[in-house]
Amino acid sequence: MTHGEATQPLLRVEGVTKRFGSVTALQGVSFEMRQGEILGLVGDNGAGKSTLIKILSGNFPADEGELFFEGNRIRFRSPTDARRLGIETVYQDLAICNNLDASANLFIGREIERRVLGLRVLDHPQMTATAERVLQKVGVGMPPIREKVHYMSGGQRQAVALGRFVAWGRKLTLLDEPTAAIGVRETALVLDLIRATRSENVGIILISHNLQQVFEIVDRILVLRHGEVAGIRDRDATTPDEIVSLITGALFARSHSRSKTHDIAEPKGA
Repeated sequence: MTHGEATQPLLRVEGVTKRFGSVTALQGVSFEMRQGEILGLVGDNGAGKSTLIKILSGNFPADEGELFFEGNRIRFRSPTDARRLGIETVYQDLAICNNLDASANLFIGREIERRVLGLRVLDHPQMTATAERVLQKVGVGMPPIREKVHYMSGGQRQAVALGRFVAWGRKLTLLDEPTAAIGVRETALVLDLIRATRSENVGIILISHNLQQVFEIVDRILVLRHGEVAGIRDRDATTPDEIVSLITGALFARSHSRSKTHDIAEPKGA
């Protein structure tokens, strides 16, 4: 089944609002996405993109609004609740532990255990073998698997974070600037990886400031501006210029200006 054939939305967000003290980070955000769809999430700094991702991943609750996943209303108490539903998140700040190796980072909260003389111990060989396969699929050149993340380059650290998306993103994956710290070759590999994951009917929300990449890979684009939805566009029915106008507010300003001019020019009583 392709992303256009789903009988119901994979994710439905209705009127989500989030405040931090006197600051409103999100205001009445609503949208839907389908299984196997790649939804680009764009907006200027402070538009509310990361706040929305953190609500969808269970890091904190919305103050108002509802979330529905596979048709069921959901209310996360923690990121663990989101992961249990098959929602995986890769943050721009990576959220990895520098004092652990790649394998340990990949399996945080999902450690594999085995019994030795009646005692439960971590199954390091199995986790290491799995981590090696996953990171090979990511395609970024890596040091020995047991080397601590602290000694890795930015691109290698990003690869470790992306490994979670490859290994655990069963239904919906939230990617916050996944190519920000890697080179051109590695970026092409990651985009191919996203396409391959979509073909497995996994939904993906991709945050990116790189509109060229967004237009290369997404199905639709959701634009946030000042915490509100400025527009949702099918990729093939819009242009980078229109998306930039939505991000900056220029499109609204032009429409508002034309409306005001029309109101002034129209004869009274017409």
